[in-house]
Amino acid sequence: MIPPKSKDNKAKKMSIIVGKRHLVQLRRREELSYNIRYISKVPVRIVMDRDFLTLHPSDSLVKVVHELKGEESSAVVVDDEGRLIGFITMKDILHLFEPPRRYSIVGVGLLKKYSLSRASSVEEIMVRKPITVHIDDNLGKAIKIMIETGKHHLPVIDDGKKVHGVLEVKDIIRLIRVVSG
Repeated sequence: MIPPKSKDNKAKKMSIIVGKRHLVQLRRREELSYNIRYISKVPVRIVMDRDFLTLHPSDSLVKVVHELKGEESSAVVVDDEGRLIGFITMKDILHLFEPPRRYSIVGVGLLKKYSLSRASSVEEIMVRKPITVHIDDNLGKAIKIMIETGKHHLPVIDDGKKVHGVLEVKDIIRLIRVVSG
């Protein structure tokens, strides 16, 4: 049997250890809170991906599927001057293969959707008015847009709609990892 005094000492040591651990956790939370406030002020242009996939409206869906590989999960559709006219994500492509609902009414739109073939073009499936973020915006605004819209990818454009990059959730998370490191 352990003497009562020994139990008390052990309990005190444990409370000190738990207290120190709690203090360290509080400090980390404060640092992370500060860093998160800092992150919201970081310009989008610093975090965005400048190496992004660009497509033209006339490109085939086969090309899109072959180009979206590795870490690529979205593509910007641009005109000949590099101005944004549409956006495609892997999720948009998956919607092409979504089976019809059991009791859906077959209309022209549904028939068009299932008539896409190897000859179909990017223009037929691209999002024509994608949600964007301006190159001069900060991450706070971009994060707010992402949360409110549920979008994980935002084309980064200037006043002339020229595309400068794509901001993805993973880019922001990578920055959070570095800052909270």
